[in-house]
Amino acid sequence: MEDIKAYIESGILELYVLGDVSPGEKLQVEEMASRHPAIKAELDEIEHSMELFAEANAVEPPAQLRDRVLNSLLTNFGDDNNFPSKHPQPVKDNVIALPAPKANSFYKYAFAACLALLIASVVVLFSVYNKLQDANTQLVALNSTNQKFSSTVNFMDRQLSIYRDTSFKVIKLKGTANHANALMLVAFSPAKKKVVIDMADLKMPANDKEHQYQLWALVSGKPVSLGVFDKDAADSSLMKEMKSVPVAQAFAVTLEPRGGSINPTMNQMMVIGTL
Repeated sequence: MEDIKAYIESGILELYVLGDVSPGEKLQVEEMASRHPAIKAELDEIEHSMELFAEANAVEPPAQLRDRVLNSLLTNFGDDNNFPSKHPQPVKDNVIALPAPKANSFYKYAFAACLALLIASVVVLFSVYNKLQDANTQLVALNSTNQKFSSTVNFMDRQLSIYRDTSFKVIKLKGTANHANALMLVAFSPAKKKVVIDMADLKMPANDKEHQYQLWALVSGKPVSLGVFDKDAADSSLMKEMKSVPVAQAFAVTLEPRGGSINPTMNQMMVIGTL
């Protein structure tokens, strides 16, 4: 049983889900999962967490982009209808018109041509202006999307670097009786004395302005505060590093007054997990 637990805590299951294992390691994980239900259940839980992370960081295009594209298409279609046909069909008529004075006809047609050219130029300029405005809006939207994508990539790089570091142990803190759906992942490296929490996979209610979540480590049977944090959407794509601790037998999170407490409020415990 200890071998199965050590295998789960080795980090190989997270690397398998991320596709960062060799063919031999892939076969080994699949064989262990088929032989041990505990490993199969842990593998399913990791895959589910990764899917939730992907859905949470998904990026949708702006809602107004569809309306702007449709308006641009309608504008272009209207412009095409405003231009005269290159091959007008001759009009058949049996009435023979008397020729008008040449001087008057010249000025009349010249004025009409200038007026038509002016109208066509205004229409084209208006269309070009709208297209430039749409292009500028799209560039702003793309820039915002690129910034979000860059933040996501940086988070995944940090996450992978921690999960690949064999000195880190990933501890799953599960919800208590009053908060059964709560969940948090803590990466702990005794060698480096580092404690990092995965904010992307944090599943706890948002705290109000008067309270904060406080992380505790159980050291020699006594709770030691590792700092406070907020369930904030702005930090939802971060690997947040907490205070360092060399050894710990367990980790827990309680809801405390803003700024934290000296001792944990036991009836406000959200999640707990042992090493």
